[in-house]
Amino acid sequence: MVKKVVSLVVFVPLAIVLIVLSVANRQAVTLALNPFKPDDALLSLTAPFFVFLFLALILGLLLGSAATWLAQGKYRKKARTESRQAVRWQAEADRHKSRAEQLAGSGLPQIPAK
Repeated sequence: MVKKVVSLVVFVPLAIVLIVLSVANRQAVTLALNPFKPDDALLSLTAPFFVFLFLALILGLLLGSAATWLAQGKYRKKARTESRQAVRWQAEADRHKSRAEQLAGSGLPQIPAK
């Protein structure tokens, strides 16, 4: 419930700001990828300005996500190895428990617990 409220408080104003930017920046602009000859039609793209704003936002999100994912790789690897160890220890504990139950059922003398 709190997560929904927080997301509404964050995303609704963000959506409003993006819509206002889109409406305010409808004029066509040219993005020239050739700095030596900006009027080269092959390496330029003409679109409304908000398209470039959205593309920059999406590119930033993707690059940030990729950087975070790469930076957290060592923690994911550690979690995988510790998970495997936990499964091995649990299996060993289960084997010891079943062996102890077998010994208890066979009538052999028990070692008293302290």
